[in-house]
Amino acid sequence: MRISHVHLRKIILPLRAPFQTHQGSVTVRELIIVEAEDDDGLKGYGEVTAFSAPFYTSETISTAWHMLVDVLLPQMKEMSIHHPSDFEKNVRWVQGNPMAKAGLEGALWDLYSKQQNISLREVLGGTRGYVKAGAVLSLSDHLEEDIKSLQKSGYQRFKLKVERGKEAQVIEEVQKTAPDLPIMIDANGQYTSGDIPHLLSLDRYGLMMIEQPFSSGDFYLHSLLQKQSKTPVCLDESIMSYHDAVQAIQLNSCKIINIKISRVGGLSAAKQIHDYCASHGVEVWCGGMVESGISKAHNLALASLENFTIPGDLSGSTRYFERDIIKPGIEVVKGQIEVPEGPGIGVEVDASYLEDVTIEKVSKRIQGRFS
Repeated sequence: MRISHVHLRKIILPLRAPFQTHQGSVTVRELIIVEAEDDDGLKGYGEVTAFSAPFYTSETISTAWHMLVDVLLPQMKEMSIHHPSDFEKNVRWVQGNPMAKAGLEGALWDLYSKQQNISLREVLGGTRGYVKAGAVLSLSDHLEEDIKSLQKSGYQRFKLKVERGKEAQVIEEVQKTAPDLPIMIDANGQYTSGDIPHLLSLDRYGLMMIEQPFSSGDFYLHSLLQKQSKTPVCLDESIMSYHDAVQAIQLNSCKIINIKISRVGGLSAAKQIHDYCASHGVEVWCGGMVESGISKAHNLALASLENFTIPGDLSGSTRYFERDIIKPGIEVVKGQIEVPEGPGIGVEVDASYLEDVTIEKVSKRIQGRFS
């Protein structure tokens, strides 16, 4: 593939309403947009979806910016990249920082697909033209109102953010509002071994799954819970790489895995995890990060793969933002989202608005071994 420049933009997008979890509240979304360009003017886009503070993983927008500007981009001149998957092999020596890596690799996947004049879905081997949409409900005071609004759009799975000890109250409130609604809860690692009896008591609600009850990396406690629980355990923060997914499955730590492109280091790793899970009978779904339409388009291409059987955190452009940086925005229609068919990620970036929300930018000339 051909690459001449990489442009980085740090942007801030206002949220329509604060997004609240037990870890904190987000009122604006800071993101990094990565643009890979070739000498013919084709541009591929990726997105770094780390948060401004390290409450989800240790990465932040600031640390990712440093890694991109001072480590990853300078190293590209030493790389031999003929296919986007070659990037992952070239940066294995860089410990951690999966979100910075994923943003840059995503731009390469988009550019490569555009150079081939085919969709990213086709490049990845996706089989679905539409994917099922799921929504995340934050800890808000407008739960009933939010549910009814999302039901009108046909969302097919709801994820509840919960606080330790208050799960029953929220679950019962939702089930009272919508008795047949498929729901799961997201714990974000807030429980300890002493909470296992309490978590087992939630089996009575018939949840789709409990996501990440224990801290990331604790495969033992998740395995202990899954052996006793009727409710499937899903791992999120614990799966930071392909190796983590293999370890989780071999230790029987879960029955479901949430694959987030940014959390596992990029599309190459995400597809490897998908393939391994498929061969071992473990269901997967695509997680979201309160991201822009660029990242959503990448997610849609990934979720078109065969083993993404559970509706993911795949929402429309107006779910979180008054205005997205793509046009037209992504829409949920009768609970589904169409996977873009155009070259690359298949969506057009709103260059004017992107410029308006940019607070910092850097451009680098790339002179690696590309073809």
